[in-house]
Formats: sequence, structure tokens, C-alpha cells
Amino acid sequence: MTNLMWLNYSANAFRRETRQGTYVLHYATSGAEALGQLATEIEPTLIAVLPDINMPGMDGLQLLTEIKQRRPDLPVVMVTAYGDDERRRRADELGASEFITKPVDFDLLKEQLRQLPTAAS
Repeated sequence: MTNLMWLNYSANAFRRETRQGTYVLHYATSGAEALGQLATEIEPTLIAVLPDINMPGMDGLQLLTEIKQRRPDLPVVMVTAYGDDERRRRADELGASEFITKPVDFDLLKEQLRQLPTAAS
């Protein structure tokens, strides 16, 4: 079972996997809500956070900074409709594991998640 936190994006593409128990998704609608959830014990162990760069309040890059300060080993896969080089460079500097653009290629995303060192085999 793989445990993910998904922010501000539809995860319908994971419907089959959640029914099969492959993925457990935890949703947050803001950076503050995500940080609140990360402060609690999430079981099974959370393997990645997938924030959108544009979110209400705290943006995804600010959230990335906060996550890396609190849980430096937790992979963060940035999701955005804006694939410009500056955002990608900034996300990389802040420690993002991956940077994917919308519309999300869910097959590619699932493959990237399987490559994470903490992903379920």
C-alpha cells in the first residue's frame, strides 16, 4: 500500500488503485491544511506529497520549503499548469523530487511514484 498526500488536483486517475488498496490518498485543500496533516502520524508511512504550485494562501513553493524544513526526506512532486524554466529551477533548488505539468500524464506519474525509494514494491 502506498500513501500519498494530494493537494488541489483531481485524483480520479487513481480511483482504481485506491479501490484495490494500491494507493491511500490524503487530500488537503491548502498548504496550511497539508502541514497540519503532516504534523500527525499518517499510517502507513506517507511516501510523497503532490502540491500544486498555485494554491490559495501559501503557494506550492512555500509549502515545499516548509515540508523540506520539517521532513527533509519526504519526496515532494510539484504539479503545475505552468512549466516555465524559472518555476522548475526554483522547485529544484528548494528540493522538489519531480516537477510535472498539467494536464498530468497519470501513467508517467504512477511510474515516477514507483521509482521513489519508499514506494511499495
